[in-house]
Amino acid sequence: MLQLALFSLLLSLLHVLVPHHWLPLALLAKSEKWTRKQTFKLSVIVSLAHVLSTIILGIFIGIIGMEAARQMGEFTEWFAPLLLILFGIIYVSLGEHHHHDEKLKLKTHSFKKIVLTMSIAMFFSPCLEVETFYFKAGTYGWNGIIIVSAIYLITTVVGITILTLSGKKTIERFRLHFLEHYEKKITGVLLILLGILSYFVKF
Repeated sequence: MLQLALFSLLLSLLHVLVPHHWLPLALLAKSEKWTRKQTFKLSVIVSLAHVLSTIILGIFIGIIGMEAARQMGEFTEWFAPLLLILFGIIYVSLGEHHHHDEKLKLKTHSFKKIVLTMSIAMFFSPCLEVETFYFKAGTYGWNGIIIVSAIYLITTVVGITILTLSGKKTIERFRLHFLEHYEKKITGVLLILLGILSYFVKF
């Protein structure tokens, strides 16, 4: 279970560091001249919408993994890691990066309407990179699904909020451009490593 928690934290941190998850929010808040309180509300609400849809879909995937573990215990011991490796290979072979709909052009300057529009867009843009890990979480039962969901929820909401509030200086300070351009390849390599480690390392 400790292994699952550590891997979930690592994957969640990579997910939240990608600039296109938070930089558009920071630029939007700056262009609209919103206060830190408004920027905080925007970050929390939009990131929660993004997390909610990812967790809902992830729970269904986790249940599949849980049922597979109950009926085919020995099979899932090697199939779950193999699934991570296969998805990792797919992500490595995909394009340089993907886009979420938070970059859409908004015609209204109403704070409430912008937050609602962004939230809806993010709700229908769950992160498939994280979904992949839910099958592995399901093999640990409901505890595994809850642990992954809790870590992903806290890391994403807190991370996006902090990075959005810190604004454009963050990307210059930490030089995160390479994450935006090579997100899928980095995620793919990480999934492959997690798949290999989860098969050979048990703790």
